[in-house]
Amino acid sequence: MAILSARRRSAAISVAAVAGLAAAGVGLAVGGASAGTVSGSLYRDPSSAVVRWVAANPGDSRAAVIRDKIASQPQARWYANFNPSTIQSEVSSFIGAANSAQQIPVLSVYEITNRDCGGASAGGAPDLNQYQTWVSNFARGLGNQTVLIILETDSLALQTCLSASELNARNQALTTATQTIKSGNPNAKVYLDGGHSTWNSANDTANRLRAAGVQYADGFFTNVSNFNPTSSEANFGRAVISALNGMGISGKRQVIDTSRNGGAAGDWCADDNTDRRIGQYPTTNTGDANIDAYLWVKPPGEADGCRYTAGSFQPDLAFSLANGAPNPPTTAPPTTNPPTTAPPTTAPPTTAPPTTAPPTTPPPAGNGCSASVAINQWNGGFTASVNVTAGSASINGWTVTVALPGGAAITGTWNAQASGTSGTVRFTNVGYNGQVGAGQTTNFGFQGTGTGQGATATCAA
Repeated sequence: MAILSARRRSAAISVAAVAGLAAAGVGLAVGGASAGTVSGSLYRDPSSAVVRWVAANPGDSRAAVIRDKIASQPQARWYANFNPSTIQSEVSSFIGAANSAQQIPVLSVYEITNRDCGGASAGGAPDLNQYQTWVSNFARGLGNQTVLIILETDSLALQTCLSASELNARNQALTTATQTIKSGNPNAKVYLDGGHSTWNSANDTANRLRAAGVQYADGFFTNVSNFNPTSSEANFGRAVISALNGMGISGKRQVIDTSRNGGAAGDWCADDNTDRRIGQYPTTNTGDANIDAYLWVKPPGEADGCRYTAGSFQPDLAFSLANGAPNPPTTAPPTTNPPTTAPPTTAPPTTAPPTTAPPTTPPPAGNGCSASVAINQWNGGFTASVNVTAGSASINGWTVTVALPGGAAITGTWNAQASGTSGTVRFTNVGYNGQVGAGQTTNFGFQGTGTGQGATATCAA
């Protein structure tokens, strides 16, 4: 079993501290041409726990090593607090800073209900309906440029605490979360939990990914919850991709967490192992067509919950990981000082959405709306994701009528209010998603029993 820590992010680092990193000649990892589907430099979070620690402890004997080899590097920002009323603004602020730097942010979503099976990182949304509300608000803050989303570490690899019905519900929730994020930002790259190479088999992992809707995602991530060598993870990823191809699911890619795999492998908990080192520095330039990026998802120096509180930054852990590790690249400018004379190489395409985007229908002319429904069916049940798109004028309030196949019955709804449970069901907006700008799209969903295939949707504003 692998336990992952809940993480918190708060105050921004001072301008002086950021300038200090640059003045020290600290190199920052930059992605160039990539063999995968992502290219460009990754965004360094200027308010991460390690950056704040370095700024607050300039006289510490460990500070220079931690600064140069960890604080200088782009790492994922974790969203692990259940805060549906503020998550949109928090994400929007972070995305805006990354977009201004013309670089690619990495966001780790860690909010699934019953996360970590009640272990050291227990928590998450109170229930899956509230989880979908949180995800919808999260997606509204993602902008429209390239972002990398690490969606729910351990949610698929660790399932021992879930009953069959709870597992079905989790798979539905992850499918809908992926579609909701893609609807909010079609240029978002979404990766689902692939565990790691010494946990579940490649075939088992592929089956879990398929059940959770990887066909709607860009691929999967591995090694966030362990320290296996990059070569082992890449071999495992190729086996998973091959298994997915055999299921008719093609075009998926892997991202690998290399934040702590530069030393000993084996037991999962870094708190008690001083033989580990940081691994390959973060980059999108992987040279491997199956791998979109090497990322630092789990921030080096943050505890796993063995010797220290899960998620807390511990300078002795950071120093142990960084001391003796190779120096980072030094040829790239800091991510906090982006070029201003040329457009970024990571600008997203504007002529077409990615091939993994959920299906949509063209918006109607005039002051109206359209609706499209995508069904994820499994034996005995289904989940539905419904896109509501305004026409050439904005709308204030909508009603979607869904005609369900015979025998289908709705058991839960999120981001809408339902009238009825079978046959023809009417859904109306909730308070926060009734206003939709001209040509814009909002999303709601529902789950049910029976067969959802063949359901149709119409919209009235």
